[in-house]
Amino acid sequence: MVSTVLKKLFPNTEIQRCIIHQIRNSSKYLSYKDLKAFNADLKLVYKAPTEDVALAELDNLEEKWGDKYLIAIKSWRNNWDELSTFFKYPPEIRKIIYTTNAMESYNRQLRKVTKSKSIFPNDESLLKILYLATIDITKKWTQGIKGWAQILAQLSIFFEGRLDEVLF
Repeated sequence: MVSTVLKKLFPNTEIQRCIIHQIRNSSKYLSYKDLKAFNADLKLVYKAPTEDVALAELDNLEEKWGDKYLIAIKSWRNNWDELSTFFKYPPEIRKIIYTTNAMESYNRQLRKVTKSKSIFPNDESLLKILYLATIDITKKWTQGIKGWAQILAQLSIFFEGRLDEVLF
């Protein structure tokens, strides 16, 4: 599993699975007629103010829907350690880490650049193309993250000493 390898290589890593992907994964086991109601109840889980409240809401979800959609709920329980990491953080940080959409978009754009050229003479040429593509991609990033100064301050507290190189 990717998580195990990441933890071995980077022992201080905290893994947060994408909530959006987990919701989509759960939804594929649901009947269309129950989708809206189930997802409304599920939203109480991942939008909960604390992990304890989220677990209570997950219990409520299972109580209400468990007979019909146990496999969807089991998926949340089985992955809970990596779905609940973001509860450690304040809402400002949660908002930016609960989904991987930004990273997926970036990776998709890099794939587009590398697919157009199927062979690279050496690793350095690939790295140069990725670097130039990254410069081009980041030029388009004009909208900042709301409250970034506060978020950065909070991150520097949570990850004391780990951000010093980039902050100072």
